[in-house]
Amino acid sequence: MTDASPTPAATAARTDRLRAGLKRRYAREGRFKLYGLLAIGVAVGFLLLLLGRIIEQGHTAFYAHTLTTPVYMDPARIDQGYPQGTNFELLVAEQQLARFGIADDAAGTKALAMRSLFSSELKFVAAERVAGNPNVIGQTIPIAAPLSDDADLYFKDEISRDTPATQRRLTDEQIDWLDRMEASGHVSAHFNTGLFTKGDSTEPELAGVLGAIVGSALMLMITAVIAIPLGVGAAVYLEEFAPRGRLTDLIEVNINNLAAVPSIIYGLLGLTLFINWMHLPRASPLVGGLVLALMALPTIIIATRSSLKAVPPSIREAALAMGASKTQTVFQHTLPLAMPGVMTGSIISMAHALGETAPLLLIGMVSFIPGIPTSLIEPTGALPSLVYIWENASERAFHERTAAAILVLLTFMIIMNAAAIILRRRFERRW
Repeated sequence: MTDASPTPAATAARTDRLRAGLKRRYAREGRFKLYGLLAIGVAVGFLLLLLGRIIEQGHTAFYAHTLTTPVYMDPARIDQGYPQGTNFELLVAEQQLARFGIADDAAGTKALAMRSLFSSELKFVAAERVAGNPNVIGQTIPIAAPLSDDADLYFKDEISRDTPATQRRLTDEQIDWLDRMEASGHVSAHFNTGLFTKGDSTEPELAGVLGAIVGSALMLMITAVIAIPLGVGAAVYLEEFAPRGRLTDLIEVNINNLAAVPSIIYGLLGLTLFINWMHLPRASPLVGGLVLALMALPTIIIATRSSLKAVPPSIREAALAMGASKTQTVFQHTLPLAMPGVMTGSIISMAHALGETAPLLLIGMVSFIPGIPTSLIEPTGALPSLVYIWENASERAFHERTAAAILVLLTFMIIMNAAAIILRRRFERRW
């Protein structure tokens, strides 16, 4: 007995249902793709907004204004044996007022107001000229020095004459003087090389990021030397050699938990262990590198284990079948094939450590450190802590340098991530 053949009407209805279902599936797939594109667009939009805001606020820190003016080295006021004791700032201010034909009062109020437009770097530049060539005493020589932070902000249009006088740090008279100096050609704008060649300073116009860059580089060097070998070694043992059991499971669970621990906990651990107990120098690259190494270890172990798991089991089986020992199989076959993922995870963990701030603040890197570190035990700063310090500073000019330091930090991290990509591709081509 055979089933009756479906009627043409039933076949057409079934076909219509299949087509309708297929159309709904295609519609759902299209909506899913659209949601994905919208999510990517929103993420890229927020990223561009963040970068745009940082660039808008920080691009002015990459150029500065310098005053170049003729100065008469008055022999009556300059001590040839100790030129550093001369008040060159007041000397230049008085001569500048005289050049403008402005008479000062008995208290020297106008000279002090003019003096505040010059950076303190002026006295060091002038004293260095005299110390290098005492014959300039009694002569008129050009002196070039940075303007003060407020004067620099005025030429960057960050301070406006239209703002009420009670809401700005420059008076109308000082703004008139700056306009006259600019009109006479004594003020010039140039690339701010000092931002990359100087350390921190209490004066914004003299502050630079070199000390923080060197400090971050030294810390990352210590972090890499300690965390990468230990992390890779621990991962290789746990994945390839450790017997499966409760102890191994407990270790794996704790490693995963440590990867999720807030970074400030590692700072407290470093403060207790390395500073209070081991008495290592506070705020040194050595302590900072050790703390960041502890924080990077779980991430490196997890990334390395994932890379080892991704190696096909046939590689291990083939090596063992050819007579290789377990150690030879791991280090001559499995680990080299997993090396692209290992290097990527390690460098990304280093980049993550570079941006950490809380652990560094707890070990003392929130202090003002003006110099450039020359050893691993000298007090130093780091780029994240420098951003924190400058953002909390009261001077307005530090805020543009905060954004500039963030751009330098982002550039540092982009370089490290690019290095991870290059190394990964190189290892992939090799193996």
